[in-house]
Amino acid sequence: RSEEMEIDKAIGESDDTRLKTKYNNAIFVIRRALSLYSIEEVAFSFNGGKDSTVLLHLLRAGYFLHKKELSCSNGGLSSFPVRTIYFESPSAFTEINAFTYDAAQTYGIQLDIIRQDFKSGLEALLKANPIRAIFLGVRIGDPTAVGQEQFSPSSPGWPPFMRVNPILDWSYRDVWAFLLTCKVKYCSLYDQGYTSIGSIHDTVPNALLSVNDTSSKEKFKPAYLLSDGRLERAGRVKKNASTKNDVGSDSQKHEVLLASVIAVGDEILSGTVEDQLGLSLCKKLTSVGWSVQQTSVLRNDVSEILLIVFIDSVSEEVDRQRSICDMVFIYGGVGPLHSDVTLAGVAKAFGVRLAPDEEFEEYLRHLISEHCTGDRNEMAQLPEGITELLHHEKLSVPLIKCRNVIVLAATNTEELEKEWECLTELTKLGGSTSLLELYASRRLMTSLTDVEVAEPLSKLGLEFPDIYLGCYRKSRQGPIIICLKGKDNARIDSAVQALRKKFKEGVFVDMK
Repeated sequence: RSEEMEIDKAIGESDDTRLKTKYNNAIFVIRRALSLYSIEEVAFSFNGGKDSTVLLHLLRAGYFLHKKELSCSNGGLSSFPVRTIYFESPSAFTEINAFTYDAAQTYGIQLDIIRQDFKSGLEALLKANPIRAIFLGVRIGDPTAVGQEQFSPSSPGWPPFMRVNPILDWSYRDVWAFLLTCKVKYCSLYDQGYTSIGSIHDTVPNALLSVNDTSSKEKFKPAYLLSDGRLERAGRVKKNASTKNDVGSDSQKHEVLLASVIAVGDEILSGTVEDQLGLSLCKKLTSVGWSVQQTSVLRNDVSEILLIVFIDSVSEEVDRQRSICDMVFIYGGVGPLHSDVTLAGVAKAFGVRLAPDEEFEEYLRHLISEHCTGDRNEMAQLPEGITELLHHEKLSVPLIKCRNVIVLAATNTEELEKEWECLTELTKLGGSTSLLELYASRRLMTSLTDVEVAEPLSKLGLEFPDIYLGCYRKSRQGPIIICLKGKDNARIDSAVQALRKKFKEGVFVDMK
């Protein structure tokens, strides 16, 4: 029996119905591509990683089944006829190189080794060969997967070819289920605790697989023992980068950061529900130094006819607020109901689609496993390529961050309190939603009239543009309360002294 048949047989005998479905779908995509293009017109980009290794064996099985159907032959493959491209890099792990060359020899693969960058190498390859389609081991969640389908033309500016993605909808769990079920070799780094392999400069073993050991050398469990695929990339070293939407850069530490709050729900607009979340969120943001620029309430509706209208409404509001604010907080309209339009609106605001997020699906599977049916969980559809999940042990599901938009799942103030607590703790740990240093503040009370304080306060604002000045009364006849907020205690003290000098002594009383 040929090795290709052994792959098909192993999957067929498996009890994992999900894996069978994923396998059959991937084989269908491969056979479809092989029927559309001649063997000379297709290529396979192999990089020695786990996803690429899965695709190698899927291609071998798929080609065998394709050939068997055409010729009714049961013979195995003496060599792998699909042109295989390997981009050799000086920053690749030696183990990856060794595994790649070993696999080529084992399976009769003729490698086209390219030592240029990916784009230049492809241009040269396609110029010299009649290649029209390339098989790629891309999965949803990979940065390069944004906007792709199982068959996707190459991006503008790239040489023209069809990207074929047979395992686009596979999860980390699916990948390891296949490798272990089929008992095929994979790169030895995965047995040393590596779960996602990039270059030698940005990849370390996944600390979540560390083994407590008395020896001086740290040991790790193999990658397939990582229980949650959502943590696959915990071994990738993140580069520090400051962008407009990366709140927390040094340049912003003494700036007033702007926030907006968006609520989605016609229950609020009809007066059925009192929006305590918005009030609480504004208080919390102000307490940590943010200036809330605007709060807005948008409709959602159970009418399918109007659904697209409300998605557009959310999209337009998110797009407007994210462009003028450092952070946008949005809540309501999140969930499995067809009237829940928030995530669809956020996706549209950024010009991306909703796509299955395997990391989020793993959380939901742990949370509602008995209700999680089918190959895809519709609740795990998140804006593709822009979503970052903010993990915290106190949260059953992570917070959703799309660039500078935070999607809150809270439905009451108690849940909001927990999410806020986790958000601020993540901040202290250097999380990407850094709320920065707390504001320093002073409150002064005076019996002066509005007219008497108006002009001096205006001048004070010009003298201290970095200090927020606010005035309010608790009752119409009550005293004026002046609030001064800023990032620097010394500056606030100076502003208070400057204000006092404009009036007689004792006019202002400090409030606690």
